[in-house]
Amino acid sequence: MAISKWAIDKGHSFIDFSIRHLKMTKVRGSFEQFDAVIEADPEDLTTAKIEFTIDTASINTRFPDRDRHLKSADFFDVENHPAITFKAEKITKTDDNEYDLTGPLTIKGVTREVTFSVEYEGMDKDPFGNVKIGFSGESKINRSDFGLTWNAPLESGGFLLDDEVKISLEIQAVKQS
Repeated sequence: MAISKWAIDKGHSFIDFSIRHLKMTKVRGSFEQFDAVIEADPEDLTTAKIEFTIDTASINTRFPDRDRHLKSADFFDVENHPAITFKAEKITKTDDNEYDLTGPLTIKGVTREVTFSVEYEGMDKDPFGNVKIGFSGESKINRSDFGLTWNAPLESGGFLLDDEVKISLEIQAVKQS
């Protein structure tokens, strides 16, 4: 197969995150608006071109007050930093269908190199004749490294929020003609 262009199937793709809250549970959320440039040959993903753009204002934790706070200057500062971006600059095959995608992740104007562990889930046609590919991936980042430092001390010691954020991806893409 040759390199083809692929578009995100937004009805079947998700970018989620979780962070430990009060040292005892995880709070989860997602970004509902994102897009990507994907040019790939499913038979050799090490040659793929992959770039993601996430609309920071589309954050959703199912709690409107928290979402407003996350959009504020304390966290994502969506007025001044409307997007999170990632570009895979190095793709390394680590196992049969597993890859490490390494490249610059920019959040709130701060760029750090991050690696996503990604599993290629396969390729198939949907009932409407569209050729689709699927990926699952994850990474962990330290939010403070990206200037997301707001926190509150706890009476028992420690802080309200952990620094480690787990990012999870479920991506389905449609082959473009």
